[in-house]
Amino acid sequence: MPTALKLKVEAPPGEIIGYVYQYFHPFLPKFKIKNENKEEVMKIIGPWLVFSCLGDLNFNLLTLDEEMVIGKISKQYSGFVRGILTNGEKFGIQFPFDLDVKIKALMLGATFLIEYMYFELWP
Repeated sequence: MPTALKLKVEAPPGEIIGYVYQYFHPFLPKFKIKNENKEEVMKIIGPWLVFSCLGDLNFNLLTLDEEMVIGKISKQYSGFVRGILTNGEKFGIQFPFDLDVKIKALMLGATFLIEYMYFELWP
C-alpha cells in the first residue's frame, strides 16, 4: 500500500521520537502513529466527510486492531459568524492520561498534519 505522506517528529531537533504516516483509503483519512523504531503504536481514522459547517470533526485514536477508541483529535466548530469573520481555528486533543509523553508529542504532530492537509486550504 503506497504511503501518501509522512511526518517526522523530533524533540529536541535532531532526536527523532516518531512518525505519523498517512495511508491511502478511498473514503476515510487514515493515519498510523509509529515510534522512533518505526513500530506501529496506534491508528487515527477520520470522518468520511471532512467538512465542518455544522459541528465538530473527530479523528479517532484507535488501538492497532481498531477495536477500541482511546482518544480523539477534533476540529471544534466555532460557529457560522465567527467562521466567516475570523481565520482562527480551534483543535482539541484527548488521549489517556498515562500515555507516554513521546506518543503525546506525536499526537500533537498529527494534529498539525491533519490541520495542514484538510483545513489549511478551506474553512
